Amino acid sequence: MRGWWREFSGLVLPTACGGCGRQRTALCERCRAALLGARVRRVRPAPEPAGLPTVFAAARYEDAVRAVLLGHKERGALGLAGVLGQALAGAVRAAAGPGGQGRLVLVPVPSSRRAVRSRGHDATRRMAFAAAAELRRTGTDARVAAVLRQRHGVADQTGLSAPERLANLSGALTVAGGGVGLLTGGQVVLVDDLMTTGASLVEAARAVRGAGVREPRTGFPARDGCLRQGIAGFSLREPAHHLRRTGEAQSDAGQPPLVAAVVAATPESFAINRN
Repeated sequence: MRGWWREFSGLVLPTACGGCGRQRTALCERCRAALLGARVRRVRPAPEPAGLPTVFAAARYEDAVRAVLLGHKERGALGLAGVLGQALAGAVRAAAGPGGQGRLVLVPVPSSRRAVRSRGHDATRRMAFAAAAELRRTGTDARVAAVLRQRHGVADQTGLSAPERLANLSGALTVAGGGVGLLTGGQVVLVDDLMTTGASLVEAARAVRGAGVREPRTGFPARDGCLRQGIAGFSLREPAHHLRRTGEAQSDAGQPPLVAAVVAATPESFAINRN
């Protein structure tokens, strides 16, 4: 009921820009450009945790972008899901890369049950469906497989350091029964609204890899020790410290890497990718 009322009120009541507050527009052109106009980039937190898949982000988590994400997630501005889905779709395309084959399978990182109850909706899942719709609209076969579940409670991440976040989330996620079948037949892309320390994506990747998901082009299960393609033709072996030049992305067993896409990442995550 709460979610239905939010969607209805967003259609019939006066709106203000989700980024800057300008009246009578859900998102003004300036704030839309901040979200959709930036070049999608490879991002890495510092320090970069072991097990983090290759991550691409559409925008920096600051100013209007931050306001739009918080408005959608925390204040129930559900009308922003569409444009956030467009931004996420751009990051998904970059993460999948030009070698992406066949269907893309978007796997949203789940929020805690408590957070979903408090907000009245699962923001990342909603954006994942919007992104999949945008990808299909532009000719890319894509679907959502919301198969990750929390198997035990976690503490509020606010105020926790990067190592504390990793420890807090360790072992928290699992692939739901029957979920592995939904992850086959396409390239898996983990999706989330925001990356700060990378802890949530590390745990999501661990759960998917641990389920023995077979990725396209090889038929071999993904492994934590895979090589990951970086920017400018570099590849990265876990833990993510040592770069070497390579002709193509590969892994110790020859399988493609697990990848991830987010709407936004901290500005620092973009800065460490500058040449």
